[in-house]
Amino acid sequence: MLHEIGLALLRIIVVFGVALLFVAYLTYLERKIIGHMQVRMGPMRVGPHGLLQPIADGLKLFFKEDIVPYEAYKLTFYVAPLICLVCALVLFAVIPVSKSFMITRINIGLLYVLSIASVGVLGIILAGWASGSKYSLLGGLRSAAQMFSYEIFLGFSLMGPLMIAGSLDLAKIVEVQKVPMLIYQPVAFVIYIIAALGEINRVPFDLPEAESELVAGFHTEYSGMKFAYFFLAEYANMLVVSAIATIVFLAGWKGPFLPGWVWFLIKLFAFVYFFIWVRATFPRYRYDQFMQIGWKIMLPIVLANIVVTGIVMMLI
Repeated sequence: MLHEIGLALLRIIVVFGVALLFVAYLTYLERKIIGHMQVRMGPMRVGPHGLLQPIADGLKLFFKEDIVPYEAYKLTFYVAPLICLVCALVLFAVIPVSKSFMITRINIGLLYVLSIASVGVLGIILAGWASGSKYSLLGGLRSAAQMFSYEIFLGFSLMGPLMIAGSLDLAKIVEVQKVPMLIYQPVAFVIYIIAALGEINRVPFDLPEAESELVAGFHTEYSGMKFAYFFLAEYANMLVVSAIATIVFLAGWKGPFLPGWVWFLIKLFAFVYFFIWVRATFPRYRYDQFMQIGWKIMLPIVLANIVVTGIVMMLI
């Protein structure tokens, strides 16, 4: 019994330690990749080739003055960024990195991910409301409409693969894939990627922040580590949606020659690179255009994909 508890604690420490390290260095990776795409160097000052920049940024934010607006709802103002960060990090508990390495395996793993992710949206909404600022409130309201809408499309895009896999267990979804699910569900894959960009507030769909329109959206009034929590949550969510795409559409840890966890990380960072590349390439959408894409184009397509998948499975 003690051996099992110790092993579980070790897995928790390893997964969350590595996850936090990845999240911190994703900021460095993004700045470097976008810098080279724009023919500049990116961070170079701290450490060799700027490798210590995330640590320097963390120390700077930790010691930065913590400002709380006079009209803010204090308790909610402090709790909102923690809700976002905690909801993002606990999702790693059910991500199977390989056949034998995951913190816990539950038979409703995908439902768990979608449920906890939807709670994280409340942190952004509460941050906008609790700041006592018109700009933050507008950012929170836009976030509510955007993220709840695109959660629907994200969930529907996973229905086709789930019908084929016959399980919500993330490890079981990988195990049943003789070939990647992408081959059978290309339409669902495209919808998932677009919906994921909207769900995690990434360019070109970063409308809750929208610096050119709303100053900084829902986190306008935040500073110091509370400000950092929102960005840690965003990058953690980017890792999570990349991991779900890897598991559901690219057969997770499966691959020739290399160990399973290596294949998982290769596929994971391919998606991460894609999200960074999109940020460096596309301009921000107008809000009305973005919502029209979702409700008028993506929703009918993803519902049709579910119907066609069901018909094909019945015929086969």
